[in-house]
Amino acid sequence: MKKVTAIYPGSFDPPTNGHLDLIHRGSRIFDQLIVAILRNPDKTPLFSVGDRKRMLEDLTADIKNVSVDTFDGLTVEFAEKVNAGAMLRGIRALSDYEYELQIAMMNRKLSPELETVFMMPAEQYSYLSSRLVREAAKLGGDVSTLVPELVEQRLKEKLDPAYKLAIRQPKKK
Repeated sequence: MKKVTAIYPGSFDPPTNGHLDLIHRGSRIFDQLIVAILRNPDKTPLFSVGDRKRMLEDLTADIKNVSVDTFDGLTVEFAEKVNAGAMLRGIRALSDYEYELQIAMMNRKLSPELETVFMMPAEQYSYLSSRLVREAAKLGGDVSTLVPELVEQRLKEKLDPAYKLAIRQPKKK
């Protein structure tokens, strides 16, 4: 039986419980799963690529067939470099499907042998995105049920939401 290596590409800024759900489930499907952090020059990330890589390595350390790497450029070129036969992508809603289908079709055109496997997140993560987590955390919201404890701590260190909450509250006279 052929062993299949898959990549799970994304920005992971920050890693969420939804990402971890897909990583855990993907690790049961593929022989090897490489979480591939994209260096995207068009985005201004909250966390550096190195910070995201360290968080994901810590969060997946107990999953033997999962590794974490970084890349820039075309995802299909990274997949070829690591001999991946599949790409794991999460789909939360119909809007995700439309976008992901376009990307999958372009990737198929560029690399016909690379299969895209779509996976829906667990129901409790169907609305969750890194962007929403960043926005909530920046405004001092409680993200403890949205991200692992390690990520919540890094967000607090990075954003100091308690300080931001104190600024919004009226001063005592």
